[in-house]
Amino acid sequence: MNDDLEQLLTNLHLRWLVETVDRELLQASKEQPAYEVFLARLLRAQHHHQQERALAYRIREAHLPETWTLESFPFKLQPGVDKRRMRGFAELEFIAKGENIVFIGPTGVGKTGLASSLLLKALQNGYRGLFIRAQDLFDEMLSSLADHSSRKLVNRLARLDLIVCDELGYLNLRPEQTNIFFRLMEERYNHQRPTIITTNLDFPEWAGLLGNAALVEALLSRLRHHCHTVRIEGPSLREPQG
Repeated sequence: MNDDLEQLLTNLHLRWLVETVDRELLQASKEQPAYEVFLARLLRAQHHHQQERALAYRIREAHLPETWTLESFPFKLQPGVDKRRMRGFAELEFIAKGENIVFIGPTGVGKTGLASSLLLKALQNGYRGLFIRAQDLFDEMLSSLADHSSRKLVNRLARLDLIVCDELGYLNLRPEQTNIFFRLMEERYNHQRPTIITTNLDFPEWAGLLGNAALVEALLSRLRHHCHTVRIEGPSLREPQG
């Protein structure tokens, strides 16, 4: 590769081609493909590289706790989960339709793994998302009160295609945190942006968590309007095997 070509590729921000074009040129000299075939191969490889980088970025920004997949989920050990239903969710129609998913069940039954695997599937299909523990989310909301950035926080989270709010359980919350959470869920509802929530609390118990019964009723009205509720009553996957 001559200096002019290298400089052009650099100016076009095609650094990956700078690093690989010599190998591609050598291969082309042996195979002697048509010009358009060679060009298409280069551009296809560059596109694939950009897609991989974009996916890596979305995964990094989503803060997935670990790379769970539906393929690796131990369905045989968890009879409380309908494998066919989970595969249906993996088609991601719930995102296009703005439908929430709430996983309800005790600790260790696989709620987080299933939610994370659906988020990963969404990221792999070009959606932007976020995994966040409920405690961390409410802590961030509390911090936003101190510097008056609650509106900015809600705007940022409301724009995401999919949010996983994990481990919504008994937390010590201030009324202001509950209000911000309601505003977030209301905006996601209005813009048909789905949320996946994992919790050990059934819906009637949410008032005990969030405090304001009227606000909780309004929240659940929006959350459950377009919602899939998955109750898992199987064994804990964290029990020692054998």
